[in-house]
Amino acid sequence: MATQPTPTRDDFAAMLDDMFGGADSFEGRVVHGTVTAIENDMAVIDVGLKSEGRVPLREFAAPGQKAELNVGDEVEVYVDRVENMHGEAMLSRDRARREAAWDKLELEFSKTARVEGVIFGRVKGGFTVDLSGAVAFLPGSQVDIRPVRDVTPRRDIPQPFQILKMDRKGGNIVVSRRAVLEETRAEQRSGLIQSLAEGQIIDG
Repeated sequence: MATQPTPTRDDFAAMLDDMFGGADSFEGRVVHGTVTAIENDMAVIDVGLKSEGRVPLREFAAPGQKAELNVGDEVEVYVDRVENMHGEAMLSRDRARREAAWDKLELEFSKTARVEGVIFGRVKGGFTVDLSGAVAFLPGSQVDIRPVRDVTPRRDIPQPFQILKMDRKGGNIVVSRRAVLEETRAEQRSGLIQSLAEGQIIDG
């Protein structure tokens, strides 16, 4: 009985072409890949195309930490281009995180739910907030209930925000910390009023 030859990388790529309508259809998509090697500060990743791609290890690391990545690990990456001038696939872990973050944020925005973020930078008129990969703008007037000159104590700390508006096509997200504080204060005030009995005397 004749044995079937082991499929080559070209055979696998051809199969994917049949499934997805050509390698070009991979561009602009988040796909699963496997780490095949780690060379210096780059991770070599196989996503099933004719060529592997390289992604900086820093894209897999949390802020201020080293990347915990090993050969054989499965990861999600964004395919920017199927092949560059060096014949390699152009992949991005940062872009994959942003795409996943946008999907989640759009869902939370539709439910007017709070989202968790970290203030990490200052820009004209406000600050930048990392929402698990997507970057949002926090206007200076939306930092607190009262005007705040120094946000240093509030930087690099996970905290809740309310999305005021977002535009995925334009890549813009505007968030408010003040709205969360005002809502929390209103809830506390309402709870206090309900807990008070008529004629009860309290300090303050």
